[in-house]
Amino acid sequence: MLHSNIVGGSTAKRVINCPGSVALVQKMPPKPSNEHADRGTLLHNVIAEHLEGKPITLGVKYNDQVLTQDLVDEKLTPALKALDEVDPTQNMVYEVETRVGFGDLLPNVFGSTDLIGRVGNRAVVLDWKFGDGVVVDAVENPQLMFYAAAAMRTPEAAWAFDGADEIECIIVQPPMIRRWVTTKERIAAFELELVSAVKQAQMPNAKLMAGDHCRWCNAKPICPVMNGAVDRALKTTLDGIDTITMSQMLQSADLLEQWLKDIRALAHDVLDKGGKVPGYKLVAKRSTRQWADEKAAVEFLGDKAFKQELVSPAQAEKLLKTKLPAELVVSISSGNTMASEDDPRPGVVLIGQQLTAALSKIV
Repeated sequence: MLHSNIVGGSTAKRVINCPGSVALVQKMPPKPSNEHADRGTLLHNVIAEHLEGKPITLGVKYNDQVLTQDLVDEKLTPALKALDEVDPTQNMVYEVETRVGFGDLLPNVFGSTDLIGRVGNRAVVLDWKFGDGVVVDAVENPQLMFYAAAAMRTPEAAWAFDGADEIECIIVQPPMIRRWVTTKERIAAFELELVSAVKQAQMPNAKLMAGDHCRWCNAKPICPVMNGAVDRALKTTLDGIDTITMSQMLQSADLLEQWLKDIRALAHDVLDKGGKVPGYKLVAKRSTRQWADEKAAVEFLGDKAFKQELVSPAQAEKLLKTKLPAELVVSISSGNTMASEDDPRPGVVLIGQQLTAALSKIV
């Protein structure tokens, strides 16, 4: 999953919307890996090797992450079933983990595709997403369009697009698969946007713009646009804010929360490496008591050493490796939460409040 430090598939949306972020990101220290990223890399490596003919082997590692049967059942098996949906006749010709770039058009701009294939008159660009947190859509997906555009300019990958009438962009995020069919003309238009953004990024005062593309940008702590948003938020009193202003502030809330998370992570990293952050230090987390000798604890406690409790429906399905009968399970919400209007979940109907309002009109 290599990509250039100018722009790659995963950063294409950010660079197009915020060309000035390129220079800021290059000033930041490398972002340390974490268990979620390492698990994703492990699963990408395993599925790529499997599609090249190697068996899936439990116990293989990437850093501290280990391939378990649960990961196979929850991630790899559904991902492979999704690929069967894309290619039900098993006639697709494909390549995995192909480095693609833009040649002389954009020197030093490249990325690595998860899968490029060809089925009949359709070219296929597919990306695995093994994370659970953020739903990724395939429609107008800049990462997939980046890979398609770069692949068409890469001799080793162009074969998938030669003579193709359409291009299908696919996100496989187990257990879901999301698909979008587009044209070479749309990919060419995206390429023009990308070229323009890269050229702008090389200018001294390249545009900076905040938006949802900031989510994964590790330059948020030094970004003047983000810093300005924080200053404005700190100076704003909440009393008497109208709902229009409240809506506008809520749209910025996610960005500010991400900024705070990133600045804390950066400060922690500085302190962890022996650096100084005025006013802050590292301290030990709250300690929890543990058994010094579990065997001795069991002997001491006797039949009180263990407790029995009913497993949850999710745990039961893991144990049985099958879906539970519908009559055994009921889904109960723990309450309401706020979401943006474009969230796919239906809005809650507040019957009690609506009924009270209706009765007040009658009285």
